[in-house]
Amino acid sequence: MTRRTPRGMLAAATATVALFSLAGPATAQSSAPTAGSTAPQGRIFMVNPVQATGDQTLTDGKDADSAVPVTAYALAALRNLDAGGGLHGRWASVRSDTGPSAKTGDAAGYTRHDDRFEQVMAYFWVNEAQEYLQSLGFGTELPGVNDRVQPIRINQWGADNSFFTDKKDEIRFGKGGVDDAEDAEVIVHEYGHAVHEAQVPGFGTSPEAGAIGEAFGDYLAVAVGEHASARYGWTRRADLACVADWDSTGYSSPPHCLRRIDGTKVYADRVGGVHADGEIWSRALFDIRGALGARTADRIIVNAQFGFAPGTGFADAARTTVATAERMYGAAAAQQVRAAFAAREIPGI
Repeated sequence: MTRRTPRGMLAAATATVALFSLAGPATAQSSAPTAGSTAPQGRIFMVNPVQATGDQTLTDGKDADSAVPVTAYALAALRNLDAGGGLHGRWASVRSDTGPSAKTGDAAGYTRHDDRFEQVMAYFWVNEAQEYLQSLGFGTELPGVNDRVQPIRINQWGADNSFFTDKKDEIRFGKGGVDDAEDAEVIVHEYGHAVHEAQVPGFGTSPEAGAIGEAFGDYLAVAVGEHASARYGWTRRADLACVADWDSTGYSSPPHCLRRIDGTKVYADRVGGVHADGEIWSRALFDIRGALGARTADRIIVNAQFGFAPGTGFADAARTTVATAERMYGAAAAQQVRAAFAAREIPGI
């Protein structure tokens, strides 16, 4: 079964781009701390240009560097690479692309007009997502979560769409409008599907399980982006609960969002679409985060997913998450989790 995440309708036309340019080295950009002096550096977006700048007028501009200000970029350590000189490492591997393959020695110089920039983005953010999960204790005191090399293909899908496929356990990023791998939240959303597949092979066989999968991908994207911003000292200038602010500029009105994780939907608002219905579950996860704090919430949310089955629906998933909270942190935490699901009017909670 292939899981795909549509990005919405393509823009009919490209709006006027912001009047910024990127000529030569990006001297105004931020720097992410390196993991030792020998770690190669790559140029990336600080999550995405809308979050980094707060400018809702930004548009794709046909991949032009002039469409995005230099202040949206950062230099970041490309950790856990092997010694081959390409974007292959312990947790991520860029397996194919539509042009030249990125070289780690040149990764600090790529900008968005060059498809190799997207390769660097995908490597960095998949690695970052795995490092975040490990910082929560997964792989040490908790079971490992997708702790393997994650295959990635860039611009291999000729549409404005990206997806994780469990046939090869790989992520494929599409192009069109803003190319999907330019937005860290799109990258991490797809990695969320890989996490679910690693925890529960075949997860998503029912409509509600599919909605949970989409919701978790959105939630993980926000969680990893927020963690990275705090880790590297980046300033977020857009709404935290808005997912894929940059990717969605071509098909949404300002403030741009693919979806939100702070909506008001309840269980009775289900329409049978996994993305729309996922906003019910993602709001519950966001509320758990608000009640318990990021680290505690995310340890509970991710650990609970080991107890799901491929077709687990909202009610069973909620009960499993409440039980996980009680086992890990006691009755008070479990009550906070229960309250978040009860606010979404999930049956049996």
